[in-house]
Amino acid sequence: QVQLVESGGGLVQPGGSLRLSCEASGRTFSSYAMGWFRQAPGKEREFVALITRSGLTTYYADSVKGRFTISRDNAKNTVYLQMNSLEPEDTAVYYCAADRTYYSGSDYSKKQNYDYWGQGTQVTVSS
Repeated sequence: QVQLVESGGGLVQPGGSLRLSCEASGRTFSSYAMGWFRQAPGKEREFVALITRSGLTTYYADSVKGRFTISRDNAKNTVYLQMNSLEPEDTAVYYCAADRTYYSGSDYSKKQNYDYWGQGTQVTVSS
């Protein structure tokens, strides 16, 4: 069992930055690929980014590529999402998720592939 707790959300102006954190419980954090998803009001939860167990490989949704950076610190059981050049369209609840069975070539954008989810943190981009 893994428990995930997100933090770092808030209100930011367009063009601003935020850094989200997701801390995991337990001693098996490094055995999970970690992802970030987001869900805007009235929309489906969508993939944002994934980082592999080692942290050497990352993937991003086209909508955030070049603006967001996912990273992890396995010693601290924490995954991060650095969000720059934020736009109103980035407004959503952001969730981190853990994938125990990720492998190269798997569909990391599918919600169903993730085993554990955090409770979410609200990000609002508005002037």
